[in-house]
Amino acid sequence: MAPFRDTVLQIERNGIGAVSSLAFGNPDVIPLWFGEGDLPTPTFIRDAAKAALDEGRTFYVQSRGIPQLREAVRGFFARHNAVNLDVERISIPGSAMMAVNVALQLTLSAGDNALILGPIWPNIYNAVRVIGAEARVFRLTPPAGTARWTLDMDGFLDQCDARTRAIFVCSPGNPTGWVMSAEEQLILLKFARERNIAIISDEVYGPLTYGEPAPSFVQIAQDHDPVFVIHSLSKAWAMTGWRVGFLVHPTQLGLWIGELTNIDNTGATSFAQFGAAVALNDGDAFNAQLRAICAKGRDIVAHFVEAQPRVRWAKPDGAFYGFLEIEGVHDSLHFASDLALRHGVGVAPGSAFGLNDPRNEGFIRICFAQDAGRLSVALDRLGHALKDLPIRA
Repeated sequence: MAPFRDTVLQIERNGIGAVSSLAFGNPDVIPLWFGEGDLPTPTFIRDAAKAALDEGRTFYVQSRGIPQLREAVRGFFARHNAVNLDVERISIPGSAMMAVNVALQLTLSAGDNALILGPIWPNIYNAVRVIGAEARVFRLTPPAGTARWTLDMDGFLDQCDARTRAIFVCSPGNPTGWVMSAEEQLILLKFARERNIAIISDEVYGPLTYGEPAPSFVQIAQDHDPVFVIHSLSKAWAMTGWRVGFLVHPTQLGLWIGELTNIDNTGATSFAQFGAAVALNDGDAFNAQLRAICAKGRDIVAHFVEAQPRVRWAKPDGAFYGFLEIEGVHDSLHFASDLALRHGVGVAPGSAFGLNDPRNEGFIRICFAQDAGRLSVALDRLGHALKDLPIRA
């Protein structure tokens, strides 16, 4: 037998990739399947990276990130969360997904488990499983009779046992748009302190909310707390292809985070970091512009849902997704594949967001960070597809 790990070979294919591979690059398909809008990275950010290239900044840099970018991260949190972080609590391992992996490598061993709040992007639970730990997903309560997805905190924390080493939450959430309250964060932090469990908080959609700002664990976690806050330039700065994120962590772990970064990817791309620093320092106006585009997209989806008796959703408080529940859909991967191939609209299947949880099979996820006209055409195509969808008990 070949010396390959069963844990890796048995990973199920990401359902989002399975659908997108059917029509990726097809100009007749409107792609709403990925977590990105249709705006390119702003010119001022691209110019900064180009300048870095022209200056020959193409060599190795510090494994924890260039000083300019770490200072820009500190400034971002000072402006948006009123927190003056020690720069030694900030590292730039690479992409946000690289930051997730570093946090998991620091907290989990084979045989441990991580409690994950779902529905959630599938890379998270697969990253836990690759380490050899158990991914234990607890689902938010769907909005039956309520206006929002909600967290049963007691039920969530009851899933922890002696093998639980980390709790993973994403707020604002992907795919639901749910936002964890400051009170819920305090309860979770108190519990984690008492049990000596790490918190890994994915906050990449923090700048994209449609009311009150999303609270952050950086506002309540002390330096000694085993709390990791994951952030990214990908979403709110339209930089998905740049692969630059940042990580807030206890100061004492800085040395080891640098070493893990060296092992994993030898640090984030040098010239991309110079663009990222300018994005954080000068990008608040672009954040506001993108948030306005997303708010308009959210309203367009809301009007679509109101006109479709077979479609339900909880209007999201953050992020840029509609997680739509569709009456008559019982195999979301099949439905999403048919939408791409026959109706020219790309969506993510609900089954991708929760370790084979059958409760997600009636859902699809769409990204509404799009040009309003193109989004409207995509929803028209979805509505046409629903007319042909049989209702089965």
